[in-house]
Amino acid sequence: MRAFVFPGQGSQVIGMGRELAEAYPEARAVFDEVDAALGQDLSALTWEGDIADLTLTENAQPALMATSMAAMAALASEGVTVSAADYVAGHSLGEYTALCAAGALSLADTARLLKVRGQAMQEAVPVGQGAMAALLGLDYETARAVAEEAAGDDVCQAANDNDPGQVVVSGHKAAVERAVEIAKGRGAKRAVILPVSAPFHSSLMAPAAEVMAGALDKVTFEAPVVPVVTNVSARPVTNPDELRAQLVEQVTGSVRWRESVAWMAGEGVGEVWEIGAGKALSGMIRRIDRAVATRTVATPHEVKDAAASLAG
Repeated sequence: MRAFVFPGQGSQVIGMGRELAEAYPEARAVFDEVDAALGQDLSALTWEGDIADLTLTENAQPALMATSMAAMAALASEGVTVSAADYVAGHSLGEYTALCAAGALSLADTARLLKVRGQAMQEAVPVGQGAMAALLGLDYETARAVAEEAAGDDVCQAANDNDPGQVVVSGHKAAVERAVEIAKGRGAKRAVILPVSAPFHSSLMAPAAEVMAGALDKVTFEAPVVPVVTNVSARPVTNPDELRAQLVEQVTGSVRWRESVAWMAGEGVGEVWEIGAGKALSGMIRRIDRAVATRTVATPHEVKDAAASLAG
């Protein structure tokens, strides 16, 4: 069995997707459609802009989605559709890409939703008031206990359960800084503040969840052609109304990536394709279950290799 997975924020690099767009007209068409939907030359920013501008949440989110969908379009031109996967999943914003790839959302709607999501998440908490930190070498239960101890009268929550030794906490800056110090005392190999502009996946994102609820109500959801293993449930979901509701919940909820991958592996998934920029998810997957093979699909060469592996 096979799963397609899609990366989240942090994987962005200048130039991502450009080779695909130059090699495949179908991939170029994805970037053109996203540019048109946003009324913004996002492709130029993605390929030739400043990394500081690309890293802005409202730009990074649709740009990463566009890069992954360009890779999907290139795969389709080589005869590989999403139906080659038994499940799809995405990390945080990557869940929107997974829904788009599986036909639950249109490309234009996905781009616009991610632009709104990025802006709403950035505006929910004034810059400098929130923070996130990666706690390395602690299991989820220990990391959650660290976050609870650090919170005090502030917010500090386990935001991303990425793999058996990597949990990200999120909340008020002072509380997250306390969590870093507490984690070091609990045996964390490393505990570092992340270079992000807002405390994603914490209760401080409640204003953004309200904005997304309104935005999601205005778009059409179809049943995905492949089940989506969601961040909120770590289980497959196909009901359009449930998918919509979980995208709202996801804004403040924890990303249950370790559980999602472990569940798919337990169901027999032995191969996972990371489609789009970077290799972060592949690294996490190997740490979750070494028996699961991973491959990245981000360049024309990788597209052809992936297609050939199915033909063979």
